[in-house]
Amino acid sequence: MKNDLTISKVLKIGCLYPFIIFVVASVLVAIFDDDDKAKEDGQEQVEQTDAKADTVKAEPVVNEVLEGDPYQELDELIGLEAVKKEVRSLANFVKVQKQREAQGLKIPKMSYHLVFTGSPGTGKTTVARIVARIYKDLGILKKGHTVETDRSGLVAKYMGQTALKTDTIVNKAMHGVLFIDEAYALVPEDGNGSDYGQEAISTLLKRMEDYRDSLVVIIAGYPKEMKRFIDSNPGLQSRFNRYIDFPDYTAEELTDIFKMYMRKNQYTMSDEALGFLEKQLEYVVAHKDRNFGNARYCRNLFEKSIQQQANRLTGVSNASKEQLMELTIEDIQNALR
Repeated sequence: MKNDLTISKVLKIGCLYPFIIFVVASVLVAIFDDDDKAKEDGQEQVEQTDAKADTVKAEPVVNEVLEGDPYQELDELIGLEAVKKEVRSLANFVKVQKQREAQGLKIPKMSYHLVFTGSPGTGKTTVARIVARIYKDLGILKKGHTVETDRSGLVAKYMGQTALKTDTIVNKAMHGVLFIDEAYALVPEDGNGSDYGQEAISTLLKRMEDYRDSLVVIIAGYPKEMKRFIDSNPGLQSRFNRYIDFPDYTAEELTDIFKMYMRKNQYTMSDEALGFLEKQLEYVVAHKDRNFGNARYCRNLFEKSIQQQANRLTGVSNASKEQLMELTIEDIQNALR
C-alpha cells in the first residue's frame, strides 16, 4: 500500500514536470522580453532626445518687421560706409525702375537676392534685417520680415528629409527675406558625395524660381568660402550676382560700438578707462585672426566689464548713482583677463 502511494506521487510529479518547465520558461522569456523592451525604449528615448536637440539647434530665427525708418537705421550704423552706399544705390535703382514701369517703359530683369561677404560680427545680419524692410518699403516684398538660418536649419540627417526641411524654412520666409549664414557649409570643402547639402541647394533654387516675386534670399559668409560656394553650382551663379562686402571694424569704430552699448544701458566710463580701452582695442585689431568677432567682441567685453563692476561694488554699501553707472580701468582690465 505504501509503495502504491509512493508510485502515485512520482507519477503526479512526472505529470507536473512539463508544466513546471513551461512556467519557468515563460518567466525567463518574460524577463528577457522586458529587458529587450527596456533597451529599445531607452534607445528610442535617446533618439528622441537627439532629434529634439537637432530641432532646437536647427530652429530658424524669425524677426517680424519693426517700426521705424529703415533708411535712418542704416545711416545710424557705426562704420560700414561702403555697405551703406551699396544698399542706398540698390534702393535708388529699384525706385527708378518702379517709376519706369509705371510709365510703361521697359525695365531690365532684376535679381534682388544678395551675397554678403565678411568676417563674423561685421553687421551682416543687422543689414539683412534692414534690407528686408527697405524691400517692403519699395514694394518688392509684402511683409518684409526676415527668417535667419544656417546649414543645420536646411539639411536633415536622413535621405529624403532635406527637401521637406528646406521647404518648411522657405514657407516661413515667404514675402520676406531668407537669410542663410555661413551658406558655404552647404557644400563641404571635401566634396563629400553623400552629403545632403546639394539637395537643400536644389530645393532652394527651385523655390526661388517658383516664388521669384515673393521671396528674397540673402546668403552670407567668408569671402573665399562664398566664392567657392557660388562657383559650385551654375544655378547659384545666375541668381546671386549682387555682392556687398562687409569690412572688419577699425579700432576707433570698435570703441564707438563699446560706447554705444554704454549709452543704451546707462553706463559711463572714466577718462583713464577710456584711454586704456582704446589702446587695448588697437592692439586687438593689430593682432586679430580671421575668427575675430568684431562687434561681437565688443559686446562680450562690455558684458564682462559690467560684471566686473558688479563684483567690485558688491562690498560697497549704499553705492551712489554715479558709482553704479561708472566703469573704471580696473573693470576693463579684469574683463580682459
